Amino acid sequence: MKALPRSVETPEQITGWFDSQGFVCSPEVSTTLQLSEALRKPLLLEGPPGVGKTEIAKLWAGFHDSPLIRLQCYEGLDENKALYEWSYGKQMLYAQLIREKVGELLRDAPDLKSAMEMLRGQADEFFSRDFLLPRPLLAAITSDRPVVLLIDEVDRSDEEFEAFLLEVLSDYQVSVPELGTLRAMHPARVILTSNDTRELSEALRRRCLYLYINYPSFEDELRIVEKRVPEVGEEFSKRIVRFVQNLRKAGLRKAPGIAETVDWALALVTVGAASLSEEVLRKTLGALLKNREDVERVLADVPRYR
Repeated sequence: MKALPRSVETPEQITGWFDSQGFVCSPEVSTTLQLSEALRKPLLLEGPPGVGKTEIAKLWAGFHDSPLIRLQCYEGLDENKALYEWSYGKQMLYAQLIREKVGELLRDAPDLKSAMEMLRGQADEFFSRDFLLPRPLLAAITSDRPVVLLIDEVDRSDEEFEAFLLEVLSDYQVSVPELGTLRAMHPARVILTSNDTRELSEALRRRCLYLYINYPSFEDELRIVEKRVPEVGEEFSKRIVRFVQNLRKAGLRKAPGIAETVDWALALVTVGAASLSEEVLRKTLGALLKNREDVERVLADVPRYR
């Protein structure tokens, strides 16, 4: 039987709370978050780097006053690194501490087989939850309170890990050979992000609600700058945002994200800039662009981007 939908706040309440935290939340984002909550489905956020996908997950955790558990994906990530490992150092320490006790226990064993029988039940204690080090997925499943699980940049992981992830998200349980099956007390609110560097499987996409997040419009990015860096002033904010928006249309190797726009505005305020002259750009462009060729290209034709 499917779980009943959760009772959730309206998109307007979500938008208002995000706005109070300095994040301009579009109706599409707030409505999709509401649906993810109501339908108890993971949310897949896809889009270019720097558009606020990870920030949405952080704010969603804050909205629910829940811990945020983050699994950063990368090539070569496997289920062991995402789930758990045993604390071998702690196991060795305990083995040293109880060495004498083990000697007393085995003193009356007539032969090796009997000694092994006597140790069999005791050795299992070294693979109890006291010696388990949960990694993000297991930490989310075994948490005694609801959490937001952020699976960040899932497109950087391998297809094999993606298949394993699908299994976990379907049942909200995992198997640890030494402990058995561990089931979630509270199914996590799951947000996956992808920079669209590779095609994700249809199975994973079907499991999730989906939202593509692009770079903000001129009006939205202007609101972000004015909210985050009010000292910059209305007219100068417009020039900053127009410059950034023109850069994104120029086919740079690494287009600036929203965070870079805000950093650049702060840098311009810090140096006391009142214009986007070539001299000012040479001093501050490193806050906006993160590639040498991009910086050189922009400085070679500044008027084109103003």
